[in-house]
Amino acid sequence: MISSAANAGAASSSNPIQHVTVFQQDGRFAGWPANNGMWIWGDEILVGFVLADHQQRQGHTYDEATSHYKYARSRDGGLTWSIEDAREAGQTAWTYQNQIREKSDVGSLKQPIDFSHPDLVFTLSREDNNVGPSLFYYSYNRGVRWNGPYRLPNLNTPGVAARTDYIVNGKHELVAFLTIAKQNKREGRVAMFKTIDGGVTWENRAWLGEEPEAFDIMPSSVRLSPTEILTTIRGRETNPRRDFIKAFHSKDNGDSWQALPEPVVDTGAGGSPPALVKMSDGRLALAYTFRSQYGSRVCLRLSSDGGRTWSHEIPLRMGDGATNDIGYPRMVQRPDGKLVITYYWNHAVLAEEKPYRYIAGTIVDPSRWK
Repeated sequence: MISSAANAGAASSSNPIQHVTVFQQDGRFAGWPANNGMWIWGDEILVGFVLADHQQRQGHTYDEATSHYKYARSRDGGLTWSIEDAREAGQTAWTYQNQIREKSDVGSLKQPIDFSHPDLVFTLSREDNNVGPSLFYYSYNRGVRWNGPYRLPNLNTPGVAARTDYIVNGKHELVAFLTIAKQNKREGRVAMFKTIDGGVTWENRAWLGEEPEAFDIMPSSVRLSPTEILTTIRGRETNPRRDFIKAFHSKDNGDSWQALPEPVVDTGAGGSPPALVKMSDGRLALAYTFRSQYGSRVCLRLSSDGGRTWSHEIPLRMGDGATNDIGYPRMVQRPDGKLVITYYWNHAVLAEEKPYRYIAGTIVDPSRWK
């Protein structure tokens, strides 16, 4: 087990932002919290990520054949973290980023999951980035031990390349927001799958928008009211190339969707998945990264009207030499109101710094911006 300690930039009344290291190890690549999910119970936080050997090359600097899932757990609100191995905890299926040698078969769920369990964790993964297929696990003890893997059906789509984004509606009812392959079998567009029998069977309940020329992928969703849902999506256009974040709103629990103005019109070179949270004061918080080979940044926007309009961009981290191989944030809100954002980061623009990618966290007090 590898533990980390809080590092630079403790929050204060004059500086409401604190950065911590979740996991870092020389010679290793750690990345992509948005693919695996993040959960909170009081001061206990769990976040998944991918760990692999570092491999110096263009793009993502990792050896794909060595990639596997890890989890970081904090019991003090995100200040310090311990690391747990996903395979040892029961995630035994081979997937795109969990390339384990001894793998288990993927079965069909027979008994319904109790989605209302107070210590539930539900997570989805994929075997291919474009057409899947996808699978899921669940845990009743906060991810200490996982049940699964179970197959998620494609439901007459070209394929499902799932990450983890879901809303629990009841004991046996859950909606999952999923990246679906387009007709050309490339990622993607977004659909909402629904189960009312604890995950035993699923229905493709709705598509969010028309099939794009480039992609709509990696949604992050919240419930606004008993009937309203807001989803934010990583979008890309071609000719000219533009990466951005789009939003869709539903007034009927996901049966139909309407596009809203884009929360973020430019997320840089490669784009960023969104991390969306409905805060305890009723406002929305949207975390994302702006990616640049010359120096990336972690950003936040806030909304007080259900995502119809958003604040100016609030830079949380910048100027410390991060290439565009960063980001994929996930976010939760602590009981004290502070937000904890996890993402992967580096300082490789700076020649004197190590090139390795690592999991970082930013703790921020959103009450500063009201």
